[in-house]
Amino acid sequence: MTEQKPPDNSRWTAFRNWSGSQASRLRDASIAGWARLRAAPWPRIGVWAGGAFGVLVLTLVLFLSFADWNALRGPIAGFASAATGRPIAITGNLQVNPWSWTPRLHARGLRIGNQHRFNARGQFAEIADADLKIKLLPLLIGRFDIVSLDLSGANVALYRGADGDANWASAPGAARAGKPFKMPAIRHFSIRDGHLLFNDDERHLTLNAAFTTEEVTAPSNGGRFALSGDGHINDQPFRLTLAGAPLIHVRPDRPYTFTADVQAGATHIEANGAIAKPFDFGTWNANVKGSGPDLADLYRLTGLTLPNTPPYQLTGRLERAGQVYRMQDIAGRVGHSDLHGAFSATHQNDGRLLLDGNFSTASLDFDDLLAVLGGKTNGARTATPARANSGDAARIMPDARLDISRVRNMDARVSYRAAHVRSEHVPLRGFAIDINLDHGLLKLDPMTLELSQGRVNGAVSINARDSNTPLVNADVRLSQARIESVIPMGGHPPLTGSLLGRARLSGRGASVREAAAHANGDVTFVTPHGEVREALAELTGIDVTRGLGLLLAHNEDKIDVRCGVASFHVNDGVASANTFVFDTKTMLIHGRGHVSLRDETLDLQLRGEPKEPRLVRVAAPITVQGSWSRPQLGVQAGRAAGQGVAALLASIASPIAAVLPFVDAGLAKDADCGTLLAAGTAPRRASDG
Repeated sequence: MTEQKPPDNSRWTAFRNWSGSQASRLRDASIAGWARLRAAPWPRIGVWAGGAFGVLVLTLVLFLSFADWNALRGPIAGFASAATGRPIAITGNLQVNPWSWTPRLHARGLRIGNQHRFNARGQFAEIADADLKIKLLPLLIGRFDIVSLDLSGANVALYRGADGDANWASAPGAARAGKPFKMPAIRHFSIRDGHLLFNDDERHLTLNAAFTTEEVTAPSNGGRFALSGDGHINDQPFRLTLAGAPLIHVRPDRPYTFTADVQAGATHIEANGAIAKPFDFGTWNANVKGSGPDLADLYRLTGLTLPNTPPYQLTGRLERAGQVYRMQDIAGRVGHSDLHGAFSATHQNDGRLLLDGNFSTASLDFDDLLAVLGGKTNGARTATPARANSGDAARIMPDARLDISRVRNMDARVSYRAAHVRSEHVPLRGFAIDINLDHGLLKLDPMTLELSQGRVNGAVSINARDSNTPLVNADVRLSQARIESVIPMGGHPPLTGSLLGRARLSGRGASVREAAAHANGDVTFVTPHGEVREALAELTGIDVTRGLGLLLAHNEDKIDVRCGVASFHVNDGVASANTFVFDTKTMLIHGRGHVSLRDETLDLQLRGEPKEPRLVRVAAPITVQGSWSRPQLGVQAGRAAGQGVAALLASIASPIAAVLPFVDAGLAKDADCGTLLAAGTAPRRASDG
């Protein structure tokens, strides 16, 4: 049995000796470092630092106590100018009382200039005497909490240019973007002998107003704040009165109530509301009552592009939340029609407003709708004399011009519905339209007119983006209609039947009349079937023996209408008949001529060809001439006279021959109604534009 050797511990012993020596060195180094640290002059450093700080504090105290503040007006004004970006100067006496938790500053002759882009406008504000108290502790954390602000002899000049930039805005785009003006919270605010001068080139408005505060110690009446002034807006008298509770003991967590009264020409607006957080004009609400001759006049006050209307009286609740205005619970009357709805107006990044609205009318007077379209109405229902047609009183199409600048400055998404339409002459019983305005492109799509029998559907676009003369495109369809409903013809209509139609027109113009005068396109009407009074059909061929006999006998018999198509091609405002065929059981009626959209006149001829022999027939077409509002029916005498001359010459040869020119063999054939109707109702091709 072999003897085992003890394990080799030499390596372990070496490692233990080495680690022990290292630990000893570290311990010795720590003791030595601590000794050196204790030997350092920290007490002396602390004494010197404390002494330096004390000297600074003492220097500051002595400076604040004995400083000549008038000598420091320049540096203080320079610091304020750098902080605000406006030149500020103190020309009078300056007093500062820093030894309080509410330091006080009193300055005389304070001048605040405009930012450099408005240097030509002079001073922004001049204040004869200003007294300011602020809280000290909030100031240390960067919050400006004003305890009191008393101003005397304050003159403020506000200005907004035609581009929407304003001298009260911090940056050129801030005012146009609708950023609200916000003042620091003020617990006590008083103004004596204040004046405000406001010039607005964008709205064509000037206002010269005085504002002041009245504090009364009586418990029942604490006084009030008032701003009152007058001027002009768009060359019309303008007056503003704004009043509120006294500006003493105002708390930032309690609403501040106010009333406002605005008179701009014949427009009158009253408001009763509250600012949710005093001096933050970005959040407020008010109950508003407005009246005036035309809603379009509100553009100068609000910047909203609204249509021309008859006189109105409306109420609603207006709210502002940042860059969004909302008006809820709108109710009242426009002309002889009721109006209800709500809308919101939002400032977009490019500075234009976006109007979103939904409006409805239970009973719409047709004359009020005409006023919106720019047409003339009945007497007192007209919006204002300036809105009436300036041309011939007999003209039908309105000539009110579209204001291109207003259309380009605002966007809109609005829907309107009229449940019932009242009209004595137009068979309209309902109206609905959706309006979309986007960067100068106005679309009325869809547009629906409910007739007593039938419907008109369509879309209209007005493109004012690239030209001062808008391009108007219209595509309108007539469906499920009746001839006797669309064309009133008395108690016993001589012509009845279904009626279809379509108009595709395009033209440039700033009014309906101007666009129609330059229109190009096609207009088609189709009658698939119906009935016509036999006497009327016979008279299209002037059947003396039959037509006049039936007419004089008051014969009410009717004959079937197989089909009818009237197709016009419109070129530069003149619609010329391409196909004009009206086929009945006994007569084939053709038409020709033109209808002028330029001057609203007619020049049409209707000629009937019998399908069976007629003994005495005068070959003289019936004419439809004159204006749209007063068409005149007649007979083309020239053709009848020529026929009479032929009869006179024939009678010399033979008495029987004198009758021959009035005899019609009745060789007319039935029209190819299938082809005619297919052409008249063919869908629009892409190549048609």
